Amino acid sequence: MAKPNLTRMVRDYAWIALGSVLYSLSFDWFYVPNQIGFGGLTALGMILNYLSPAIPIGTSVLVLNIPIFLLGWRFLGGHTLVSSLFAMTATSLLVDLIAAIYAFPPMDPMLAAVFGGVSLGAALGMIFSKGATTGGTDIIVKLLRLRFPHLKTGSLFLLTDAIIVTASAFVFQDLDTALYAGLVVFINSVLLDIVLYGRDGAKMFFIISDSPERIVSRLLEELDISATYISGSGAYTGTDKKVVLCVVKKPLSPKLEEIVRQEDPSAFTIITSASEIYGEGYKSIFSQKL
Repeated sequence: MAKPNLTRMVRDYAWIALGSVLYSLSFDWFYVPNQIGFGGLTALGMILNYLSPAIPIGTSVLVLNIPIFLLGWRFLGGHTLVSSLFAMTATSLLVDLIAAIYAFPPMDPMLAAVFGGVSLGAALGMIFSKGATTGGTDIIVKLLRLRFPHLKTGSLFLLTDAIIVTASAFVFQDLDTALYAGLVVFINSVLLDIVLYGRDGAKMFFIISDSPERIVSRLLEELDISATYISGSGAYTGTDKKVVLCVVKKPLSPKLEEIVRQEDPSAFTIITSASEIYGEGYKSIFSQKL
């Protein structure tokens, strides 16, 4: 049993390391040369570096993380903080190392904001998916999730990073830069949630039909999906009805609609998007992600 656990741990840390490389490269490539803040202690480190170039960004982030790690140790446990310490140290050192090897030239701020937000969001998703963080406000967000589990990680990041983005606007004294930073934070939070929670891309159907059994039979046979009968009654006619409730992934949605049309063209069908689905074939309700 020990060997598979060790193998999984090595894979997890290798994935965290790869995410740390992408994180650091994205930061040095898209943000530093364009002076675009995106929130978090890294952005705070960038502010300090702007005010005093003698202060390396990575080193300042490492120092600022110490009290936050001490705070998180009590509530998050050793496993999360050890992996987070690894990711934080890797990103901090890599940010300074890459900057020392090559100074990326400035680019169009819009391109930097968009592609930086995408790459950084993907990098953070890789790190968080293995239970680690990059320290700083990431740990604060994880602590907030303990208190507000109904809020997604990206939403919490959007709220906390808005404060630092506002501070960046005052330091750099550039409204355009602040707006770009806001775009970065938004893109980053959206992509982070996509990486962590996925995009179920499912449709939920409520089907009121005179032939519910035939519809459900074809769902089972042709689409390999199940359904639930809900007892209903017409308010005007008083007629009892079986309402078919089912959830289907987006690619199968047109086929389900076709089945309903073929079996009962007069069926009353309500179709709505389902953003979070837990259970067989989808996510486990017991899985926890930052």
